[in-house]
Amino acid sequence: MSFSSFSQASDLPTWAKLQEAYDSVGKSISVKELFKADADRFAKFSRSFINYDGSEILFDFSKNIINEDIFKLLVQLAEDANIESLRDALFAGEKINFTEQRAVYHVALRNQSNKVMKVDGKDVTPEVNRVLAHMKEFSEEVRSGKWRGYTGKPIKYIVNIGIGGSDLGPVMVTEALKHYAKRDLEVFFVSNIDGTHIAETLRAIDPEQTLFLVASKTFTTAETCTNANTAKAWFLESAKDPAYIAKHFVALSTNAEEVSKFGIDTKNMFEFDNWVGGRYSVWSAIGLSVVLYIGYDNFEKFLKGAEAMDKHFTEQPLESNIPVIGGLLSVWYNNFFGAQTHLVAPFDQYLHRFPAYLQQLSMESNGKSINRANEFVKYSTGSILFGEPATNSQHSFFQLVHQGTKLIPADFILAAQSHNPIEGNLHQRMLASNFFAQAEALMVGKTEEEVKAEGNPESIVPHKVFSGNRPTTNILAQKITPATLGALIVYYEHLTFTEGAIWNINSYDQFGVELGKVLAKSIGKQLDTSEPVDNHDSSTNGLINQFKTWSA
Repeated sequence: MSFSSFSQASDLPTWAKLQEAYDSVGKSISVKELFKADADRFAKFSRSFINYDGSEILFDFSKNIINEDIFKLLVQLAEDANIESLRDALFAGEKINFTEQRAVYHVALRNQSNKVMKVDGKDVTPEVNRVLAHMKEFSEEVRSGKWRGYTGKPIKYIVNIGIGGSDLGPVMVTEALKHYAKRDLEVFFVSNIDGTHIAETLRAIDPEQTLFLVASKTFTTAETCTNANTAKAWFLESAKDPAYIAKHFVALSTNAEEVSKFGIDTKNMFEFDNWVGGRYSVWSAIGLSVVLYIGYDNFEKFLKGAEAMDKHFTEQPLESNIPVIGGLLSVWYNNFFGAQTHLVAPFDQYLHRFPAYLQQLSMESNGKSINRANEFVKYSTGSILFGEPATNSQHSFFQLVHQGTKLIPADFILAAQSHNPIEGNLHQRMLASNFFAQAEALMVGKTEEEVKAEGNPESIVPHKVFSGNRPTTNILAQKITPATLGALIVYYEHLTFTEGAIWNINSYDQFGVELGKVLAKSIGKQLDTSEPVDNHDSSTNGLINQFKTWSA
C-alpha cells in the first residue's frame, strides 16, 4: 500500500472497529477503575525518551481513556493508514506537499549527523552546514563585541522583524531558553502590522546599538517589509547615511535583489530553501535571533535534541513510538469522543509562549477539509489548540476543564529541575504538586458521596461533584535544556504529522492564510482615498466608510 492508496480515513478497516469499541466500551471506560484493576497500567502506557546527551523525558499516557485493546486498535489504524510509508517519504525528501509540489524537509536542518539528505537528487546537507557556519561566525562577532555599530558601539539590542513562523518560533525559543542567554543582549520581536508594535519597540532601543533581523523568505511579505521600512526610516533619522544600514540590518531571506535594494549587504543574508515551511523554520536561518541570544553551542544542542527525536520517530515501532502515540490519541478524542479542543499547559514559566507556537504548528497544518484524493473529508480534522502556563491557568480556564460540558484532552509539561531553585526549591515543589494534583483530580474527580461526607449542604452537593475521567498526557522532563526543548518541539511536529497522515490531508500547505491577505491588498488601496466605497457587501461597505470618517 502506498501512502496515498486510501481516500477517507473513515473507510479504513480499523476505523469501524474503533467506532464499535468506543460505542461498546470506550465511552464508558473509567480510567480510575482501570488503575485499581491493573497495578502495571503506568508501566504499560508510559514511554521514556532518551536524548542524545543521556537526559530523559517521560511521556505518561496512562491517564488517557484507553485500555490495551483500544491501544492495539489505534496502532492498527496507523498501520492501515501506512503512516510509516509517508514518514519515510518525508525523510527521503519526496514532495509530500503535493499541492505545492514541494519537499517537506525541515528535518534536514537538524541533520547533525551529516547524513546524505537529498531533494531532487541533490544532497542539501552541505548548504545547510554552510548557513549554520555563517550563523555561528556572525553570532560570535556580535556576541564578542567585535561587530560594531556606526558609532563604534557594540550591539546591545536585537530586533527580529517577521511574522508567522518567522516570529513565533524565535520568540518561543528565546523565551524558553532565556536561562542560557547572554544577559547584556536584549531581544525584541516585531510582527504585528499594528504600528503600536514597532513604535513601542523603537522607544525601548538605541539606534547606535541595535541590530535588526528582517525575516522574510521572499523579502516581499507585506507586514514584515512595512515594519522593516519603518525601522529603517527611524534608524536613518539618527544615522543619516544609508551606508550605515549595512552595519545594523541583516536579512533572513533568499531574495538577494530585494535585500540589496533595501540597503543590506548580501554578505549578511542568511538563506533557507523553499522546502522549509514557516512553522518549521526555527531550525533554519530564521533561528538567528536564537543563536545570537543563547550562543551557537547551545543552538547546536537544540538541533541535536531535535535530531534525537527524529531518530526515535523513524526507528521505533508504532506501539513504542512516542509522537505516533500522541497523534493517535488525538485522533481517538477528536473523531470518536467528538472533542474539539486540545489543551497544552506547561508548568514552566520559560515555556509561556510554547502553546502559541503549537497553535500555528497544529492548526495551520491540520486545519484542512480536503483529503489527498481531493474529496471533502467525512470526519473532523484539526483540533483547536490552546493553552497558558500553569499555575496561572488553573485560576482562569481550568474550571471549564474540570466541570464543563466539553471533553478537553490536556497535555501537562513539567521539568523536575528548575533553573531557578529559590527558597530551597520551594517554588518548584509547589509547582510540581499542582502538576501531579491537577492530572490526578481530572482523572479521579469527586463523587457525590465524597462531597456529602464533607458536610456540605444538600443544595450545594451537585455543584461540588466532579465527574473525573478527563484525560491528560503528562510529560515530565529532567530539565528544560536546549536539547530537551528541541526534542519537545519535534514530538509535537511528528504528532501533528501523525494526525494528518491518519486523516489523509496535506499538513504542509496553508492556502487558508492567503484569501484574507489578497482581499486586504485591494481594500488597502481603497483606504488610501477619502471616497466612500460601495462594491462590497453592506456590512463591509458600512464598516469601511465609518473607518474612513473616524480615521480622517
